[in-house]
Amino acid sequence: MKIKSLSLLLIIMFSIVLSACGNRTTTDDGRTIVEFMHSSVEQERLAVINKLVAKFEKENPDIKIKQVPVEEGNYNTKVVTLARSGNLPAVIEVGNDYAKVMEKDELIDRKSVNKVLDQVGKENFYEGAIDLLRTENGKSYSGVPISGWVQGIWYNKEMLKAKGMEEPKNWEEIMGVAKEFTDKGSKKYGIAIPTVEGPFSEQGFSQFALSNNANVFNNNGDLMLNTPEMNEALTYYKKLSQYTMPGSNDTTEIKDAFMNGTVPMAMYSTYILPSVFEEGDANNIGYIVPEQEQKAVFGMVSALTISSGLEANQKEASEKFVSFMSEPENTTDWVLMSPGGAQPVNKQVTDNPDYQSNEVVKAFGNLSTEIAASFNDIQAFGLVGGKNYLKMGDVTSSGAIPTLINNITVGKSGIKSELKKAEKTIKDALEKR
Repeated sequence: MKIKSLSLLLIIMFSIVLSACGNRTTTDDGRTIVEFMHSSVEQERLAVINKLVAKFEKENPDIKIKQVPVEEGNYNTKVVTLARSGNLPAVIEVGNDYAKVMEKDELIDRKSVNKVLDQVGKENFYEGAIDLLRTENGKSYSGVPISGWVQGIWYNKEMLKAKGMEEPKNWEEIMGVAKEFTDKGSKKYGIAIPTVEGPFSEQGFSQFALSNNANVFNNNGDLMLNTPEMNEALTYYKKLSQYTMPGSNDTTEIKDAFMNGTVPMAMYSTYILPSVFEEGDANNIGYIVPEQEQKAVFGMVSALTISSGLEANQKEASEKFVSFMSEPENTTDWVLMSPGGAQPVNKQVTDNPDYQSNEVVKAFGNLSTEIAASFNDIQAFGLVGGKNYLKMGDVTSSGAIPTLINNITVGKSGIKSELKKAEKTIKDALEKR
């Protein structure tokens, strides 16, 4: 949910100021209260966070961490509700996309975030992961990365080996494997890619577009959708869709097709790995990244951010807590709440013996390190020249790109006409900002 009204923004900020003046910020025994909002409501995950909180409070006896667990489906709405009432928690777990919304509405204390990043060392994070949290001016950050996931093309080693084929490395080789395995009469296909009129299609296609140097904006933030590079990527994606399952394929269809052997390759996030592990097939999966002019990985990062408008004691305590959570041993515990699916964004976690010895991580061997390293190749629509344009949120909200993908793949429409339609939809959305 986005806050677009200036008057609403002023109400929110005024409420925060009033809250800072009127809400209780210390316990009866004088400890500073830091509310910590996160999405880990499951009992097993809460147990991990409780342990981390207890450890922090033991090291910092003058600070009390008050957890605010919220279901993921209600999370963003809850942030807005709490901001309106002036009760926004001091420390908030937030995805890089929603961090843009909070940044736009001035709900993040950039100085505090940057202070923590300087303390823990920006150089310890994978470059692509921290880039997703850059602000629009490219000079600041909206959060401190704590975990993430990446998306690529997963392949079944045994299926490729049976046909004498090696791991595909680029567009041409991916297309070759997809064509070789497709037998529509037997309902077998060469690759599962998203074609649904939804966010997954934008995410999946973005990897091919960005690997061909096709972005939505240029370095100046000007719309650059209808370019030769974008046309090439769309033409390729449309052709590749001939070798995927018919209809509008979303996450369920793609995961099922890969897990049941309908396809030897599938575009999906690292959250496919826990299922592969449970099937006892960890040695049979490989990971590749679309590459043409360059590699392009799609990914999402979860970060801890610090709210604006805090009193001095809360601000200092919040910085201490986020710094603590960013220590490699503590971040390792956080990542391992969902081993395989959640990935380390801090190189020190990847090298941590506790991370490497986890049974799920260990089962995938060198692949685990390879996947984590791919955070360096993360790119995203709207992230150009170190600037993370906030208006990309308006582009995504317009639904123009998923509609374009669905129309040219499932609807078999022409690329030229659909690209013009998408461009108009995006221009209209940007004009309403």
